[in-house]
Amino acid sequence: MPNAEQYLKPEVIRTVSRLDLRARFIVEGFLSGLHASPFHGFSVEFSEHRRYAQGDDLKDIDWLVYAKTDRYYVKKYQAETNITGYLLMDLSESMAYTYRQELTKFDYAICLAAALAYMMIHQQDPVGLITFDDKIRHSLPPRSKRTQLGNILAILSKLKPTGPTEIAKNLHSIASMVRHRSLIMLFSDLLADPEPTIKTLRQLRYRGHDVILFHILDEAEVHFPFSGLIDFREPETGDTLMVDADGMKADYLDAVREMCETYRRECFSAGIDYVGLDTSMPFDKALVEYLSSRQARF
Repeated sequence: MPNAEQYLKPEVIRTVSRLDLRARFIVEGFLSGLHASPFHGFSVEFSEHRRYAQGDDLKDIDWLVYAKTDRYYVKKYQAETNITGYLLMDLSESMAYTYRQELTKFDYAICLAAALAYMMIHQQDPVGLITFDDKIRHSLPPRSKRTQLGNILAILSKLKPTGPTEIAKNLHSIASMVRHRSLIMLFSDLLADPEPTIKTLRQLRYRGHDVILFHILDEAEVHFPFSGLIDFREPETGDTLMVDADGMKADYLDAVREMCETYRRECFSAGIDYVGLDTSMPFDKALVEYLSSRQARF
């Protein structure tokens, strides 16, 4: 029987063909490695009483209170304040890259988004899905019904990273679409100018949304395991460039660290959760970051 760590390796998840099973294996593999429930504080818990109003479920009436007061009160539960979630998927062609990992950046993001949708639906949290490249391609309104998981997985399983992306422009559009306070989860490699992206992420935060940024890079993009003369291709333009890998390695790694640190620093100052990942990492790191940040908000 695989242990939690084995379950969560991307190369193991890759062998599971159905996305719904991948999501379940990621979540159950993660949960099996925990001594206590990660949902402590998230579950449906009694909070307080409030007066009965037309449309309230009769089963929530507290008959003991009625016996004492001759008035109808319903039990108010924490679940009534659960936040709505939106999964935001970047369809940039650069997300299709992998050097030697079983999962591309896009595969990794899809598995992670599917697992988070699985968790939220099972917690009865409404969750929706928005996909974009140079414009918004899908917009599935948030729902908490079990059928919503199937709707989300059906879209995720058919997605392909196809072309150039406009992260900042689309985030601006999404900010005007999402009118109620929500949990915004963005999955992207963020291979674009950080300044406008950070500006629009701040706009989402200033509008009262909780934002979690899953910054997903390929293991090779983080560690640069190349040497000699390498022919690199820019995925969105198709332009190629011959470079001396040994000569540029130090500068490249400095640039990647600076990019990640810029996002980390700016997100921290704006109250945004930044989760830096590469495709060699087991999924538990992402889920731990997600759960701990969500728990802190409830």
